[in-house]
Amino acid sequence: MKKLLLMITFISLSLIKAQIDPLKYPTYTNIEDAVKSDKPVYSISFRDKGLFSIPKDIVKMNSIFFLNVMGNNLEKIDQEIFTLKELEILNLNANSIKFIPNEIGELKKLHTLSINLNSLTKINSNLAKLQNLKTVHFDANNLNVFPEALLEISSLEEINLSNNQISFVSLDLNKIKNLKYLNLSSNQINDLAEVRFPKNIKYLELQQNAIVGLPEFLFKSENLEFLNVSNNNLKEISHKVKGLKNVVSINLANNQLKDLPKEFSQLKNLKTLILAGNPMDQETIKKLKELMPRTQIYF
Repeated sequence: MKKLLLMITFISLSLIKAQIDPLKYPTYTNIEDAVKSDKPVYSISFRDKGLFSIPKDIVKMNSIFFLNVMGNNLEKIDQEIFTLKELEILNLNANSIKFIPNEIGELKKLHTLSINLNSLTKINSNLAKLQNLKTVHFDANNLNVFPEALLEISSLEEINLSNNQISFVSLDLNKIKNLKYLNLSSNQINDLAEVRFPKNIKYLELQQNAIVGLPEFLFKSENLEFLNVSNNNLKEISHKVKGLKNVVSINLANNQLKDLPKEFSQLKNLKTLILAGNPMDQETIKKLKELMPRTQIYF
């Protein structure tokens, strides 16, 4: 699992780097060359260097907007990082970081923060000071509750908290008004009954939890396009599912569903429905195929 997550992290990093013009913003891979540069240094990658701390000379480069220290041996976020006031993208994946210091609130221009595959047990409340944040990745840590600080950052569009130990999700998710992508997969969630999801949510991943029922509020998510609730303990789906007017793909595999409500036929944009691993008899399967002739259903 860790190898898979690391591979996904590499892919995510490559997508971020693809957004950086290598001619206009060359990425330095060692501090010596960066210090010698007679031009402003905008991008540095110390990935897989075996570092236990950030090179001190990085404080001389106050123009850096992209910093990658993924795959090292950091146990803390060094103070030198917080001197980089122009920083927009910070990748600390695959280290051994145990906490986020208060100074995180000083990186006002940060819009992408990735601390996957570390040892975080909580998220510092000062993260709420980063009102330009659009993307946060804290997957594969040791978090057990949804970080409350994220509720105060309405600019957030993407949150990944998969592969933690989260059992409680804030009821006020809808405070994150611009949230489009939320991944809470592979946690310990069983109750979402009162959770209010943001109206702009498009991608919702809840697979591999212990969820017994989907919240009524979810079915008001008219912009939702992709929903994955596979590998949970769902026994029924509410007839209010008809509210998911723009849903394109729903994955309900490996639950305890014996049937689906007839309102599924009202999901005119539903292209893919995955029902494999549910205890449905042949008669029910035949009925559902007739109910949704334009939907590709996988039993």
